[in-house]
Amino acid sequence: MADISVLDVQLYGHPIGTITRFPGDRVLFAFSDAYVADGARPTLSLSYKDAFGALITEAKPTQTRLPPFFSNLLPEGAMRDYLAARARVNPAREFFLIWALGLDLPGALTIKSADGDTLPPARDDDAAHKRTDPTEEDGVLRFSLAGVQLKFSAVKQATGGLTIPAEGVGGSWIVKLPSTTHLGLPENEFAMMELARRIGIHVPETALVPLAKIKGLPAGIGAAGTRAFVIKRFDRPQTGGPIHSEDLAQVFRLYPDDKYGKISYRNIAQVLWIETGEIGTTEFIRRLVFNALIGNGDMHAKNWSLTYPDRIHAQLAPAYDFISTIAYIPNDHLALSFVDSKAFESLTLDQFVRFAAKSGLPRTLTIDTVKDDFQALTSTCVFRRLWLPRSSGRGRASPDEIDPCIFEHLAGDT
Repeated sequence: MADISVLDVQLYGHPIGTITRFPGDRVLFAFSDAYVADGARPTLSLSYKDAFGALITEAKPTQTRLPPFFSNLLPEGAMRDYLAARARVNPAREFFLIWALGLDLPGALTIKSADGDTLPPARDDDAAHKRTDPTEEDGVLRFSLAGVQLKFSAVKQATGGLTIPAEGVGGSWIVKLPSTTHLGLPENEFAMMELARRIGIHVPETALVPLAKIKGLPAGIGAAGTRAFVIKRFDRPQTGGPIHSEDLAQVFRLYPDDKYGKISYRNIAQVLWIETGEIGTTEFIRRLVFNALIGNGDMHAKNWSLTYPDRIHAQLAPAYDFISTIAYIPNDHLALSFVDSKAFESLTLDQFVRFAAKSGLPRTLTIDTVKDDFQALTSTCVFRRLWLPRSSGRGRASPDEIDPCIFEHLAGDT
């Protein structure tokens, strides 16, 4: 294998730069001269813009890991290990992992070898992950979905069923499988997402689908349940090609390990006010209030995203990953700091006044949005109609046990 390997980075199918691996596992991303010179260039990421909106072209090499923007395109945890094992790639060596998974990435990006090699070659220093046959590609899934949960990209059939393509490429739906550690997680997420939709939050199409109706699920995935939560990908519309997107960890140049720290909800609000104005900021406040009321302690930096429908200007992406984590972690708290606390009960009107002042948001807009969202949620009886599981050490909880979990939490925030 050559000491230097190069991957081409394409945005909307057009080359915009390269990722180069040098000896010693040093990795460097560089924009192409044509992309830099293009005054109407599509936006790759706000992290590559300076305070005046100019493109940042200077970059420092990274060691073993990719630069933060690209690192965040890769899965985490068990999902990362699973896909890396299928591709016979060391999950810690991100250059080779994105080489293997780069045909179908979040947003409008594709990353592939400049030499045309479909998969990274076997390496002597990665013996534990080598393919026995360098040409072996059977079973390799060539897509990446960021996050920890076991999930796959799928195609919806005319009959309503879903099929996971042989290489995992080309799907417009995300299939999230049942968890072996958090019972009823698909039902939890479906209930919370549908509740969010009913009070006016922008939510993609969702469904609960029996596993038996999903074709192409790889064997041995260890799902513990009978149904999967599926959600339409907001970056894969039916017409017009992919829509580019990025999460807020990418915007702030954070590695996935830092998604629970380094920034606060104030930082997110400031970016959204500048980039998306009143529309995006109002929706952000609504989602923040909603997730505090349902007890979701997992709204970290990677669970907020931007899209670029016109390829240049940012919008707040539709909602995703709304889960009532207090059903499993009764004493959970906010994923990021709100003003000066992570406690759910810190989201009071007085604190929102402080939050608006510190974030540079209009006070009236902020307070009116909080009041409207709280009223919309607490006035509905939908909580008693939606089934939400609770981890109690005895398996699945009944609705009679679940309702108090939510209502007690709501009572504590009034």
